[in-house]
Amino acid sequence: MAQSQHATSSFHKPLPYLSPGQIKEICEAAEVYIAEQRSRFWGRGIDLSRDQLSSLSAFFRADLLNSIRLFVLEDERVPNPPFYPMLRAMGFDNLPDFALMAAVTFQDVIVSNEPCSEGVLFHELVHAEQYRQLGLGRFAELYVRGFLSGGGYDGIPLEVNAYSLGTRFEDGRGAHFSVEGEVSSWIKRGAF
Repeated sequence: MAQSQHATSSFHKPLPYLSPGQIKEICEAAEVYIAEQRSRFWGRGIDLSRDQLSSLSAFFRADLLNSIRLFVLEDERVPNPPFYPMLRAMGFDNLPDFALMAAVTFQDVIVSNEPCSEGVLFHELVHAEQYRQLGLGRFAELYVRGFLSGGGYDGIPLEVNAYSLGTRFEDGRGAHFSVEGEVSSWIKRGAF
C-alpha cells in the first residue's frame, strides 16, 4: 500500500496487546480479505501498458509484470477490511485507512484510488514481488505482525522495503537493480 499525499502518519500510543490466538485470527482474516479483494477487482483491471512495461522491465521479472492487473477507481475507494471495527473496539486507533491510500496491491492486482503515478506503481509492484516470493498467507501474516511489532503502518517491514526500493527507483541515479533480488535478500536475512 502506498500512502497518498493526503494520508499522514504520526506517532501514536503503544498498540493494545493481542494474544497469539488473536494475532493468528487477524492474520487469517487479512488473508481472506486480500483474496476477496483480488477476486473482486481482477476482472475490472487491465494489463500494464507497453510504456509501463518498458520503463519497469529493468527492475522486475517479465512474468511478474505480465501477470499484473491494474484498476484505477473512479466513483469508489478501496474498502477497509471487515475486521477493522473489531480492532478499533480493542483500542487500535492508528489502522491504515485504505480509502486514503494512493493504491493497494492484492497479490497481482493493483487497485489505485487515484491516477497511478510511476512511483506509486513501482511501490505496488514491489508488493507484488513480495507476494510472489512469500505467498499470500505468509505475506498477510508478515504484514499484520509487522504492523504490531513496528507500532503502525510506518513500521511494517514490507512497507519499509517497498518505500526504500521506491526511493532508489525515483532517485534515478541511472542504476537499475533487481527487485526480485532485493526482496529475496530481505527474506533470507529475516528482515520481514
